[in-house]
Amino acid sequence: MVERTPPGSATELAEAIRSGETCPIETVDACLERIEQRNNRTNAFVDVYSSDAREKAKEAAAAVDRGDSLGPLHGVPIAIKDLFDLKADVRCTFGSIPFESFVPKHTSTHVARLERAGAIVVGKTNTSEFGHSLVTDNRLFGPTSTPFDLERNAGGSSGGSAAAVADGLVPIAQGSDAGGSVRVPAACCGVVGVKPTFGLVAQPMRPDAFLADTPFVHVGPIARTVQDAATMLSVLVGPDPADPFSVPTPDLDLQSAPQKSIDGFTIGYLPTIGDLPVTNSVAETTESAVQALVTAGATVERATLDLDLDHAELSGIWRRQMGTLYHSVLEGFAAGGTDVFQDRRPDLTPSFRDMLTETADRTALELKRDDRKRTRVYDAIQSALSTYDLLVTPTTATTPPENNPSDVTTGPDSLEGVSLDPLTGWCLTHPLNFTGHPAASVPAGETSDGLPVGLQIVGDRFEDDAVLAAAGALERHDPWIDSYPDE
Repeated sequence: MVERTPPGSATELAEAIRSGETCPIETVDACLERIEQRNNRTNAFVDVYSSDAREKAKEAAAAVDRGDSLGPLHGVPIAIKDLFDLKADVRCTFGSIPFESFVPKHTSTHVARLERAGAIVVGKTNTSEFGHSLVTDNRLFGPTSTPFDLERNAGGSSGGSAAAVADGLVPIAQGSDAGGSVRVPAACCGVVGVKPTFGLVAQPMRPDAFLADTPFVHVGPIARTVQDAATMLSVLVGPDPADPFSVPTPDLDLQSAPQKSIDGFTIGYLPTIGDLPVTNSVAETTESAVQALVTAGATVERATLDLDLDHAELSGIWRRQMGTLYHSVLEGFAAGGTDVFQDRRPDLTPSFRDMLTETADRTALELKRDDRKRTRVYDAIQSALSTYDLLVTPTTATTPPENNPSDVTTGPDSLEGVSLDPLTGWCLTHPLNFTGHPAASVPAGETSDGLPVGLQIVGDRFEDDAVLAAAGALERHDPWIDSYPDE
């Protein structure tokens, strides 16, 4: 079988399908062939829906032939993270052994929006168990590797989606981000990952409609190009009356944002957040990308945050808030007859089980005390953005961690002699889930040993277009579309 590589850009692919230059059937076949040949390298996909995808491709091709009105992603293959419901007869495992055969009853709102825009779901991608860690590994499917070094992790928890995009298995993929789970795998796999302003992408949740606010949980695109991420994001955004946090889409021109100039932008460069040590290789690669923003016309100044919380306190807040969120999730399943925490505890990933145990007796008052600390993070970010148009930081403090061949992989527990929380403590992303600001990770370059590094770009709330503009400027200065391994 001859390997066929799908086009690198989802936007260009959609245009080729609309013009008749490319057929959705051939495009989907090419993706499925590539998944069959290469997925064993990275373990990006956990389920592939070949028959269904080919049927959808035939329908897409017929729509083109009829001259139907076509959506912006018509015929484009896409992957969905295995934390979200695709449809009523397709399992959603959450990367968890107790849910290996769980079948949902509905389709997630943002998945339905992608399908209405014409995207064709070819499969589900790997994640950490319930997305609790910023690496991708679990006892059900094992680790996902970055294509840049198959012995290293793809980052998490949307690592399967990021690895699938970086390895050319699909041009775009969906991810979610409660602590960096879109941005960290984007950094580890050298792709673009966007966490939009909280509320822009509706996420109706039941039985707890208010689940996604502590910390803020976002859904966002993962892509090879900034334009592809912008196109996908433009499909995802929009309110839903079933989501109390969703907001009307502001006057954002997401589609054209990546082409806009950043001439005159003022950008604050934060070498770290909360005294987290950053390795020299990451710092040097990040600073090179920051200089590219200067070349693009921005004024960049070294900045600091007026924040009196250190990295350990920030990680602790996140860990406690996420643990409480997971108890609410699992309580909902328990009401339906699946009491995982009580009946299936030995089957859970040790780090996930520990998080649940640590937060099992947490009080509402303790939760609100952490919200007061979280407010200090919000105020510090907002204060900095009153001075600068954007903030930039490294996405992670170190390069992708090595996979653990004998146990479930975690992040590093120390760096430069400083103890870290291995779940999130090696990343500079989770503080932005306390605040809801838009943030993206874009490729900053590679270290001397060929490992990708991400630059995190942070904007004011509802100024997602400014984030995309800076990302596009960096991409124009140093395009990365042809930099992916293809061995």
